[in-house]
Amino acid sequence: MRRISFPRRKKHSAAHQAEVAIAHDYLTQRGGAERVVLALHKAFPDAPIYTTLYDPERTYPEFKNANIQVSPLNHVKVFRQHHRLALPFLAFISQRIKVPAQQTIVSTAGWAHGFNISGKSLVYCHTPARWLYLTDQYFGKTGIKALTTLFKRVRPLLISWDQRSARGAGKYLANSSIIQERIRNVYGFDVPVLFPPHTIDSASVQQPLDGLEDFLVDNDYFIVVSRLLPYKNVDAVVEAFSLMPHQKLLVVGRGPQKQALEEAAGANVRFASEISDAQMRYAYSHSLGLIAVSYEDFGLTPLEAGAYGKPTLALHAGGFLDTIEENVNGLFIEHSSPANIAEGVERMLASTWDSELIMEHVKKFSEERFIEMIKLHLEELDS
Repeated sequence: MRRISFPRRKKHSAAHQAEVAIAHDYLTQRGGAERVVLALHKAFPDAPIYTTLYDPERTYPEFKNANIQVSPLNHVKVFRQHHRLALPFLAFISQRIKVPAQQTIVSTAGWAHGFNISGKSLVYCHTPARWLYLTDQYFGKTGIKALTTLFKRVRPLLISWDQRSARGAGKYLANSSIIQERIRNVYGFDVPVLFPPHTIDSASVQQPLDGLEDFLVDNDYFIVVSRLLPYKNVDAVVEAFSLMPHQKLLVVGRGPQKQALEEAAGANVRFASEISDAQMRYAYSHSLGLIAVSYEDFGLTPLEAGAYGKPTLALHAGGFLDTIEENVNGLFIEHSSPANIAEGVERMLASTWDSELIMEHVKKFSEERFIEMIKLHLEELDS
């Protein structure tokens, strides 16, 4: 078998066995899982990060100074830009990624737990692979038909690979109560829960969003922060605001649905995709509140909004049950239909919110506590 090696990035080397390494599926987007990897990188700055794909322009800029080791797939530009196209190949590639470290912290939503790890591993599971166990939800109605058809044909083989990888991995942690249950159902074992941290520093500098100053000037808008994918239900939020032309909505995110959403949106809805952390802080802090109505494995964005004392309207399901205390930092709706969302927005506006109480709630999910628990679990690997 031909040996597959990693292209090395300048000024870094991972040839020797590191004390601690970090493994993650792919770094090609800006999401909650990538925020977790940033928190791990901050805690272990010398730890090399192993991943299948890395696109510095599409993920968080803080990774540019990290020691990132990529797979040969990273040479293919289209995979870096559209990681779903690489799904049929990722199992083959993942099991050939060698991670020479005494301890490896694995951040996975489907692939990194299958890397060839030489030492002990702590697997932080964001979810068992959506594309394997929630295939229709993951690809949605607007998925690429040829890719979806191909993927469903190889799905039984990938499930077999995933099950073997999970059984052969080290100690597991679930990122929410929902994922704890899903791991039990999919893999058949019980694991403890460690909530991921929010990494918003509400005291840091803020910057207005270019071209949206007039739209946001009165601090009278709601905000959605999400990748623009079918299962995120952003289309339902946009439609809800067509029922409320007197209310304003800012959608922050990017993804394959962006053009369709822009075409469906009214004049009271604006979009922002390429924004800095300083602009993200501005968007949160000047909003009336967050709308989050997708089924999430962990409800991170309510914590980010809550760092600024902002409430959230959320779907009464999934990870939001872990991060939202009703009437403290948010309200729930039972269904993500446009009518339900519109009714929920009106309830939010009619409610009185204590920003200090919201911020106090968020402190339970601090980055410091998360890293403290990760280090404790690493110590237990050697006990």
